[in-house]
This record gives sequence, C-alpha cells and structure tokens, in this order.
Amino acid sequence: MKLLSIASLLLLSAAFSELALGESVISPNGDISIHFQVKDGAAAKGGIFWRVDYKGKIVMQDSSLGFTLKDAPSLDKNFSIKAVERSDHDTSWKPPYGECSEYLDKYSQMQVTVEDGKRRRLVLTFRAYDEGAAMQATFPKQKAFEELTIVSEDTQFRFTGDHQAWTTRKAQGKYEKKMLSRLNPKHEYERPFVMKTSEGTHLAILEAGLLDYARMQIGVDKRTPHTLVTRLSGSATIKTPYSLPWRVLMAAPAPGGLLQNNYLLLNLSPPNQLADTAWIKPGKQCREYTLTTKNSMAMIDFLAANGLDYLELDTGWYGTERDEKADASTVTRPPYFAKNGPFDLPEIIRYAKSKNIGVVLYVNRIHMVKQRDELLPLYRKWGISGIKMGFVEVGPQEPTKWLHETIRKCAEHQLFVDVHDEYRPTGIERTYPNFMTSEGVKGNEGHGPTPQQDVENTFIRCLCGPTDFTMAWHTKRLKLSWAHQMAAAVVYYSPLQTLFWSDRAEKFTGKEPYLKYFAALPTVWDEKQVIQGEIGEFITVARRKGDDWFVGTMNAIKHRQAEIPLSFLTPGKKYTATIYSDPTPEIEVVIDPNPKGKGNPESKKLKITTLEVTSKTVISANMANNGGHAIHIVSVVK
Repeated sequence: MKLLSIASLLLLSAAFSELALGESVISPNGDISIHFQVKDGAAAKGGIFWRVDYKGKIVMQDSSLGFTLKDAPSLDKNFSIKAVERSDHDTSWKPPYGECSEYLDKYSQMQVTVEDGKRRRLVLTFRAYDEGAAMQATFPKQKAFEELTIVSEDTQFRFTGDHQAWTTRKAQGKYEKKMLSRLNPKHEYERPFVMKTSEGTHLAILEAGLLDYARMQIGVDKRTPHTLVTRLSGSATIKTPYSLPWRVLMAAPAPGGLLQNNYLLLNLSPPNQLADTAWIKPGKQCREYTLTTKNSMAMIDFLAANGLDYLELDTGWYGTERDEKADASTVTRPPYFAKNGPFDLPEIIRYAKSKNIGVVLYVNRIHMVKQRDELLPLYRKWGISGIKMGFVEVGPQEPTKWLHETIRKCAEHQLFVDVHDEYRPTGIERTYPNFMTSEGVKGNEGHGPTPQQDVENTFIRCLCGPTDFTMAWHTKRLKLSWAHQMAAAVVYYSPLQTLFWSDRAEKFTGKEPYLKYFAALPTVWDEKQVIQGEIGEFITVARRKGDDWFVGTMNAIKHRQAEIPLSFLTPGKKYTATIYSDPTPEIEVVIDPNPKGKGNPESKKLKITTLEVTSKTVISANMANNGGHAIHIVSVVK
C-alpha cells in the first residue's frame, strides 16, 4: 500500500475544506456533478463559481458567474449564500410529435439564493442530468431590481486543457477544427460549441429556453487559458422576476452520445403552450420555384402520387423579396417570374386541397414585420398550411422576442412555421409545436456543403433541434451521392422534411426506386438510436416508427466500409431490409468547388438489394468518399 506524503494529505484536506464551503448536486446515475462556491478569487472577493465533473473527473474547472449592468454596479462580487433548496425529479412527457414518442426528464436540482453587498439577490438553479449540466440565473422581484439592463453576461466555461473544437462564426458557415488556444479573442462563435478532450470525452456548450432575451454566442476569455465565456448579441432589458435562458454543458464518451441526448434542450424549455395541436401535421414538402399554375399543378400531382404532403411556393409570388414596397397580401410576381406563364394562387390552393396536399408560402421577414397582423388571418382565410420565413434577423433581444411572438401568433391562426437562414432553435418546438423546423445549416440550396461539412452538421447543428437541410436531387451541383442524400433524410431530424429542392415534376418518370423509399419515410418518430460515427467522417442513425426502422449512414473524406449492427431490432423477429447504396464506392469522387460545375456523374446512381435480417445481423455499408447507405427495414408478417 502506497502511503500519502504529509504534503499530499494537506493538499487533500484543503481541497475537502474548500468543497465543504460550497454546495453540490449529483445527477441520478452519478455521471454529472455540479459544484457551486462563493470564494475569494484573484479578481473578486466573494465571487460566485460553478464547476462540472463527468464520471468522477473535472471537465470544467471553477468558472465565474456575473453580470455587467447598465447604470448600476456589476453583479459579480461580495456575495454570500442565503438559502439552498434541493429537489429530485423523475418524470416523462409525450410531445405531439418528435424524434421519440416519449422523453424522460430525470434530474437532481439545487437552487442557491445569493445576495451581494448591496442586498441585490440572485437565484441560481443548477440541474444535474445524466446527459449534462444546466445552470439558469433568475432575478427575483426585489426593491433593488424592478427593471434592469444587462450589458454583458459573464458566464465562464473554464476547461481543463487545450481541447480540440469545431467552430464556425455563422450558422450556415463552414466548420474549422481548432484548439481552444488558437481561437480568436475578437470573434464570437456559434452554438452548439462542440469539443473533444485529449481523453476522448466530447463536450458541448448550448443554450436552452431562449424566448425574449439576447442570443448567446461563445467568446474567448483572454484572462484565463482554455476558458470560454458567454457573449450576448447585444444588451437585454428585463423586468423582475425574470429567468434567463439555460446555459448547458453536455458530456458524452463519444460524439454520438451528445446527439442521442439532444432532447435535453427540450426538457429545459417551457412545456407546450398550445391547447390544440391536432391541426399540426408533419410531413414532406417539395419546392416549386417557377411560380406558374401549370407547374404547380404538376408538382401537386407528383406529390399526391408519391406520398408527399406539402407544396412550398418560394420567393417571388408577391414581389421581389428584398423590396420594401412589395405587398405580401397580394399575388404580384415580378416580370422575370410573370413571363413564365399564369399563376392562379387560389386555384392552386383549391387543387392542392382536392389532392390532400397542403400549401406553404414563403414570406421574407421584411414584409412579415410590416404586415404580420394583417397577413396571418388572411393566410388562414386563403387556406394555406404554413409559412416559411426567410432572412430572419437573429441575435439581439428585440428580433428574438419578435420571432418567437410571431411563431405564437401563427399558432393562433393554425399556421405552422419553417424559419430559414441563420436562426438556430433552443427548444422552442416543445413550447410552440407549430414551430416545425428551421435552417441554420448549410444545406443543398446554392452549391451545397462538402460531405465532410454535411457530416459535421449532423453532430453539431443537429444538437439544437430540427434541421431543414433542403435536399436536392437532379442537380449538376450536387456534391453528395444519392445514397448519401437518402441517408440524410433519416439522420437529419426535421418534422417538415424538404425533398427534391431543385427539382421539377417532369424530371421524374414516377418509376424511380427511391421514390418508394421516400413515400414510406416518416418525418417524426417513436425511437432514435445513434449507432456510431466520428465528427466530419461518418455517422449512422437508426429511427423507428411503429414496427418499421430506417437506418441512414452518411460518409465523408474517404471510401469507407462501416459495419452496422442491427441489435436494435426485436430479438427473435424476422425482418426484410431494402438497402440503397453507392454502386461504385471505390471510385473517388472529386468534389467540384464550382457551383456551376458539371457535378459528379457517379453520385447519381444507386445499388438496391433486399435481405432477410434479424437483431443478430450486421450489415456492411460500402460507401464512396461522398457516399452513404440507407436501409428500410420492415417486419416479416407471418
């Protein structure tokens, strides 16, 4: 037995003494523990700090909390603990629709009330979930604070080493792999912010429950190595009592564990605020961009014949989207659209309804801001199903508040919402389920992402909620194989799944084998299993609806043969698996960076095989460097 030295014992004793001065809370399975302290630091006497441990090891060291206020002293020192309340929660809840039919909501909670030297009170709520740590600051109603303006929120995330991170400064930007020490202190980075430690643990910083506050981004704290800090997109004015959005640190042994547990943001968001959700119908939509009656009717016929649900009429139907003078209450196409032929919107909506197809209208934020209260009842009267809002403003408090208020108002008129461009959700789909999906990702609009960026998106962007990837099919610009695209429709969760973004009805014969796959494909699910993968390299996700399973594998960088165990199937039961794969996976596909290039001929082919499988089956997915692998598994009926 090795004896500890006197010096070691003294250090250990000091550590226990310091911990005893604080408060701790531990997750139900013991994986996550959060420690809170008031202590004298180098910068502030009586500063408040939080720490997070994962599986018995510190992953986030003591990190300070504080606020810089307008016209008032900063709230960051001279604190003392006034009260501590603890509770345990073990419940579940069922969404109207989702990635799963039911979500567990199990955590241990600690609420700490602190007061500074000016008798200003702050309540800090810490929740230790098995999936991660969450912290929320609340300003209770008090004489010192009736209304205040927060100039900056100084929540630190101080890590134990120089972790590898995947960063982007824009929601639709390209990710860069950088060590924390190489991040630019002048920049703000988008969330989710994902890292990998030298030991292989994966961490993610996220925001949950953002409704009417300024968005959080991630900055670099120049004072302390390997330390990140919240950066608000502008100041925020609040009236007490007021609870800020949650600050979240997720942890998992592999990146797939983070994605598996992304429901944590839903658990941290306010429950469903809509009394009636029966009218909200998830489904698959296709875009019609010529804006003519003839082509719209043809696309409606195509949708009805192939098990799809919505026709999205894109920009231009009421005028040029950036034109301040355009009127979104009228059908007024600009000349470059009008030359395509007649466009009878009422007749298109009537015909779509006769085929059980819904219509979604694109509206630019410029006109929604000017005309919202006029447009929403009008669109309801027209009989459309939903609105796709484009070029929404994100970040500052006022546009954030406006957007979520608009989603709520759309629900009052039974309109669902698809938000496009830079917006990334924080759990809003639980609070207002008519929020169906959002972009916040580089999809196949324009010249699309590289396979590597596409797989990075699945591990990072998809942590924060439904993702409208806008899949293309018949386009010269496609960088991803058809099998990759089919897999993406499984890996990317989007209750409103956009298929065939760049396509017209006449491009299909109706006999294409992949149409049967998409017709059967659900967009909401009963169960999700993230099977395997590495960020930017490959990913396999399996999803179940009823007795059917869909399995998608997306690949990048190099030719790969991945082994996919079907152990998620019911033991002893037989199934039939239809497999869609790359026919020539060994051929390296050169990714053409030119958006007007000739594309990749090898990408537009499929190999289709059928197998009888059980829970003991392992399928080999042979994939090209831009390829993928999609499986539809159905139970064998005896």
